[in-house]
Parts: sequence; structure tokens; C-alpha cells
Amino acid sequence: MSQVLSFNKVKLKSFLKRIKYYILQRVYATPSKEQLRSFIDELKPVKTNFNLIRLGGELDGGYLIPDDLIGVNVCFSAGVGPSSDFEKDCADRGMKIYMADASVSGPAIKDERFNFIKKFIGPKNRKDFITLEKWVSSTKMDSENELLLQMDIEGHEYAAIAGLLPELLKKFRVIILEVHRLGAIGFPYFYQQNKTMFDKLNLHHQCVHIHPNNCCGVRTIKGLDVPVAAEFTFLRKDRISKIDRIEGLPHPLDRKNIARKENLDLSEIWYR
Repeated sequence: MSQVLSFNKVKLKSFLKRIKYYILQRVYATPSKEQLRSFIDELKPVKTNFNLIRLGGELDGGYLIPDDLIGVNVCFSAGVGPSSDFEKDCADRGMKIYMADASVSGPAIKDERFNFIKKFIGPKNRKDFITLEKWVSSTKMDSENELLLQMDIEGHEYAAIAGLLPELLKKFRVIILEVHRLGAIGFPYFYQQNKTMFDKLNLHHQCVHIHPNNCCGVRTIKGLDVPVAAEFTFLRKDRISKIDRIEGLPHPLDRKNIARKENLDLSEIWYR
């Protein structure tokens, strides 16, 4: 009997979720092609006074970031996954490492320099979830610390970032963000979710690199090729003294996320 009740509860939750999205799709207007182009233009990466370097492994879990890590002494990594090479590389550079993920029992690498909590990062503090704000404050670190954020939290990034104060985001010199619903920006609700999140990030940070994840392919939306999932790297604007146009992607240090799948190149509309 309890199994039947549990199954019906899951079905009801799924049904209510579909109803929620159905209503939200009608609250927001469908974005025009011009709005989508403007959205992409706001995210086009630029070349700065810092070259890009790669931290982490050769496949998924490795990221390109600006070579501006002197003085960055704390790394917050939300979404651990099967590899901890990125966090190890950060620790080797002298950073204190904080990691959070409720889907795993711990980091993939045992390292005494890692501080791990079995929690998801989300918009509220409840059950298995903790907000980024509470997570950062719980470390009781020096408020003057320069921070780095790596976030790969399977779609929770929108709500997690939307509720943050800009002052907290500004503490992060470098932000690496995997975006999981980018390929849904043609739908009104998901377009608004993306725009709200990126507008907040763009207040104090500049996109310096985009790498499409070859896990999920590309969707063509109103004639524009949009990767379903992509990794974005941001650098805080006060660190930038020079901006140039990027002539081409992928970057020489880019690697496929999934070895067995074909490489996925980013359409020129994202950087030309």
C-alpha cells in the first residue's frame, strides 16, 4: 500500500510540475529572433589581458579560466561529479577547497585539503539543499578573500543564482558555470530564466569563454544554432584592462566533454 501511495505521489508531483510550466509558458511572451540575437550578443566572450589556461582533466570536469589566480585563495565547487581534478589543481595553487553535492558520498579524490558537504546548492535551505549564500557564510572565512566559483548543478543554477545578492556574486573573481537549459531559450519561461540569470552575472562579470558540451547536441531556434548545454567562464570586470575580439572557437585548450561522442563546435553567432 505504501508503495502505491509513493508512486501516486510521484505522479501527482510530475503532473503539477507540467501544469506549472504550462501556466508559466503563457505568462511570458515568446522571444523574437531579435531578442534571441540580443541575448546572445550580451554573452559573446572577449579576449582580455589574461590568457586562458586549463585546470582539471582532459574530458568533462576540465575548464578554461583566465590566468588571473594570484590572490584567489578559496574555491567553491558546486556539483562534484566523477572527477575532482579541477579542485585538486586549484588546491595545488594554494586555494582552500569547499565542495557540495548531495548525489555523491564525497569527492572522487581523497584529499585532506577538500572540505565536502553532502548538499545540493539551490534557492532555499531545505532538506538536501543549501543556498550559496549560506554555504559561503558557513565557512566563516575572511570577508576580504578572493573567491572562485565552479557550478555544475544540473539545472538548479537558475534559481540558485537568481536569488543571490549582486554583492555576493561580486566576491567571486572567476565564475565557471555549466548551463543546462540553454537549448530551451526559444520557450518563453526558459528564455526568461536564462535572461534573468545572465543579466545578474553580467552586472559585474564579463564572459571570457564558452565551451559547448558535446553531451546533448544543438537546437536551431528561429534560425540560430544554440547548444543544449554549455560551459561559460566569467571574469570580474574590475580585473579587465584590455578587451579584444575573439577570432575563433574552439580554443586550442578546449577538449570534448564526452570522449565517445563527436566534437561540438560553437556557431559563429556566439562570438563573431
